[in-house]
Amino acid sequence: MKNHPKTDEDSIIPLPVQKVKGVHTSAHQDLLAIEEPLEIRLGFYSEGKRKNKSISITMRTPGQDFELAAGFLFSEGIINGFDCIENIRHLDSHGDRGRQSNVVHVELVPDVGIDFNRLERHFYTTSSCGVCGKTSIEALQLIGCPVLPDDSPIIKSATIHRLTEALLKAQTVFGQTGGLHAAALFDHGGKLMALREDVGRHNAVDKIIGAKLLEKRIPLLDQLLMVSGRASFEIVQKALIAGIPVLAAVGAPSSLAVELASNFNMTLLGFVRDNRFNIYSEAWRIKMDDTEYRMQDK
Repeated sequence: MKNHPKTDEDSIIPLPVQKVKGVHTSAHQDLLAIEEPLEIRLGFYSEGKRKNKSISITMRTPGQDFELAAGFLFSEGIINGFDCIENIRHLDSHGDRGRQSNVVHVELVPDVGIDFNRLERHFYTTSSCGVCGKTSIEALQLIGCPVLPDDSPIIKSATIHRLTEALLKAQTVFGQTGGLHAAALFDHGGKLMALREDVGRHNAVDKIIGAKLLEKRIPLLDQLLMVSGRASFEIVQKALIAGIPVLAAVGAPSSLAVELASNFNMTLLGFVRDNRFNIYSEAWRIKMDDTEYRMQDK
């Protein structure tokens, strides 16, 4: 189950461009983030027979494909832990083992049951088509998310202010291309624990959750997740399933993301940049100066 390590060469391709400034043009070489499809195939047992099924195709930045596949399966509630996975491997175009390809096969242990109705629902319960709503929150409650702690972690506001700069410094590929999203885990003191980049913001989150799943580190009850884009319902959902109590985003949250975070006791922060941020839920985890800040109704 050894994952193919990601290097900058996996993520970047140089291309010739014409740069225009005013009425003048000049030839340059530009670095672009690579985008390729990844198919995730599932191997499982049903009625005593081994079966295979393609369950997802996503556009991603190559590298860390095993983390992405494992994180996707876990954060979507298709599997409930590391012990469900027997092995993960790449397949070549003929279905044989291959070191690198755009197909990942995840073989599950024999006694893992699959809810195929949930697999089918995954393809339309996204904000892009407007189906998500209260029924999605109710469905998430049925998955059995880890219970977030009601007394920790407590994070200083000064620590939150440092996150965006730390995130940008660690985004090596974004620094060269400007074309990737990032998801990073920090401890309560602001120390960067792990970071993943991808052209898809959901993929970046799946990769970092998948990395911790394969390390058998889930749930992440003492961690903070920082994302480079906005905080959508899906990002909050993935963080909740991984047991992450604090989610911070450079951009804005959606209304449903705030509702979901509030329902599950998650602290949700938005617009974390330029020495400011908004607290949308569970503000008691944020310590303002030397006094713990609590919302009026806590």
